[in-house]
Amino acid sequence: MREKATTLYIGPQHPGITGNMMVRLKVEGDTIVKAATEVGYLHRSFEKLIEKRNWLQSFTLLCRFCVPEPDPVEESYARAVEMIEGREVPERAKYIRVLVLELARIGSYLLWYGGQSGSLGLYTVGQWSVGDRNYILDLFEALTGARVYHMYIWPGGVRRDFPKGFEKKVIDTMDYLEKRLDDYDDLMFDNAIFKKRTKGVGIIDKEKAVEWGVVGPPLRGCGIRSDIRIDDPYEIYDKLDFIVPVEEGGDIWTRALVRRQEIRQSIRIIRQVIDNIPGGEYYNKVPNPQKWALPKGDAYARTEAVRGEVGMYLSSDGSINPRRAHFKGAAYVHAITLLEHLLVGENLADVAAIMNSLGTCPPEIER
Repeated sequence: MREKATTLYIGPQHPGITGNMMVRLKVEGDTIVKAATEVGYLHRSFEKLIEKRNWLQSFTLLCRFCVPEPDPVEESYARAVEMIEGREVPERAKYIRVLVLELARIGSYLLWYGGQSGSLGLYTVGQWSVGDRNYILDLFEALTGARVYHMYIWPGGVRRDFPKGFEKKVIDTMDYLEKRLDDYDDLMFDNAIFKKRTKGVGIIDKEKAVEWGVVGPPLRGCGIRSDIRIDDPYEIYDKLDFIVPVEEGGDIWTRALVRRQEIRQSIRIIRQVIDNIPGGEYYNKVPNPQKWALPKGDAYARTEAVRGEVGMYLSSDGSINPRRAHFKGAAYVHAITLLEHLLVGENLADVAAIMNSLGTCPPEIER
């Protein structure tokens, strides 16, 4: 006899939810038969707001596309502007940009540690990782003057150079985190409960992943090696030695393994940046922003964020404002197309874990 269907609402106040996002579920018993993502009204209409501002004023908006990791959006926007104008970026600035992007990657993954473990009841991991993430935020505060919204990577380079003693502070932090990762392995990845709750759960079909446009760790967790830093290098990534972790299986477990390994690779990249960063200028100054008009043209720049490809398309009509701005992020596919399919047939208890494993930023949907 078929059980009566019930409608339930999951989120947004839940440790496994990655932002202001809710999923409306239709369940029979504890089995999901239908899912629909609802993001409500949050940070929205960014693209149109960008078109109403000059080329530099938009940076206060770019951070809001993804609060835990705003820097890749800044980088893709800045690089698109530079491509339209043909503005050169000093070599030192490119190294600093990569340092910022990789610090942001580590900080975002530490936040993911807390959400993924918290969705399964392992709250100690989250207490550790949020505390460790503060060391990354300390570095951002020293470099940019801000902990979360940096507005640091902009056309022509970066906003300021390293403060005194910053390189040593970075290396000391990396030394600490590299040792700390072993503790996370003991508490989380070697935990029998975590393995049981993640292996074979939320499986993404490899062919569907390609068809739907899945990117980032969810794609690499399906066994597909795809990373813009390697496939379409930008800044100075082509000068660095690192690998792109890939795992076969397509479930929560393999997506977690990919992220775990990527933290170590980011630490490896940061060490190379500090060892090889050249001297010289950090900023190729732009004209007065109130009068700065770009030539006619358009450009698309894409960056590898923790959630996968993010990119900014900008079009200029020769004025001081963008004619058109269009942002591409992973959240629309991951949080709607993918999530709504993955949840059907799964157990209610696994909803938050599956959601968090996809790594979404809901404001990207309402952009």
